Amino acid sequence: MKPETVVITGASAGLGRAAAREFARHGAKIGLLARGLDGLEAAKREVEDLGGTALIIPTDVANSAAVEQAADSIEEKLGPIDIWVNNAMASVFSPVKEMKPEEYKRVTEVTYLGVVYGTLAVLKRMLPRNRGTIVQVGSALAYRSIPLQSAYCAAKHAIAGFTDSLRCELIHDKSKVRITMVQMPALNTPQFSWVKSRLKHKAKPVPPIFQPEVGARAIYWAAHHGRRELYVGWPTVEAIVANKLAPGALDHYLGRTGFRSQQTSEREDPGRPDNLWNPVPGDHGAHGTFDARAHERSWQFRASLDRLWIGASLAVIAIAGFLLAFRGDHYIRATDSKRFERIFRHAA
Repeated sequence: MKPETVVITGASAGLGRAAAREFARHGAKIGLLARGLDGLEAAKREVEDLGGTALIIPTDVANSAAVEQAADSIEEKLGPIDIWVNNAMASVFSPVKEMKPEEYKRVTEVTYLGVVYGTLAVLKRMLPRNRGTIVQVGSALAYRSIPLQSAYCAAKHAIAGFTDSLRCELIHDKSKVRITMVQMPALNTPQFSWVKSRLKHKAKPVPPIFQPEVGARAIYWAAHHGRRELYVGWPTVEAIVANKLAPGALDHYLGRTGFRSQQTSEREDPGRPDNLWNPVPGDHGAHGTFDARAHERSWQFRASLDRLWIGASLAVIAIAGFLLAFRGDHYIRATDSKRFERIFRHAA
């Protein structure tokens, strides 16, 4: 098969880095977009070592012109884009009362508008060809906000709304361009070491935590199947369902536990560098500092991929049980009938 041309934003570290590796294992040609040159160069080496082809383009996705130019360069050097993965993000750990307007603007421009700009750039190229897939990297926080991450949660909510609108329009136009959203659980990525934070203690993902490779496999699967939306990890399902059933109760629960569950016992260094405005130098890889606590697999994700087979199997089991029960009941009634007939003859 002809190698796919894939674009991944936020590809220098974390989930984007793991996704680049996953596509590289399948021989993809990958456009790697991010701000940090050190991480991009390291990601390029990994992609090539795994059998893929890589083109690095240092890009701030908050700049729509830069995203458009990157799309042009990728199509010129790697060929028509088959898959575009919108993954880049920025965040601030802080109570709302301590946030600054420019911080909300920056997080929105990167995490939400970066998705919009990437989607617009690739739609311009995919729609005339009437093919291609756009993968929006979401989060359980796109449905259920938590304290201390208001800017990030709001941006993820916005991505979901934008994606649903676009999906309806693609259906109306009878377009074969597909769009899917993958809702992620807490992942062990470097973001907790470089995110801007006003917390007293170091930030951490809310347990249970999964390795970024779990999310990377979900992105790859979603890019090649027709699923409208994909939930990754049982905690994601729990958060989304619980918010639909009892949002008020969840407000109170998170008000009591949400501060503590997002912080370690180690004091934060208020002077450390963060990546809100500029990338933190160095290669930070895919994993954060929580390897000892992170799960490498998700049984829920595996079951979600196999849900048709599981559903069919359960249906077969149910039908078989019904038939066995019916035959058993028929046998009992037939046996009882013969017994009554013998008794009647004997009495006669």
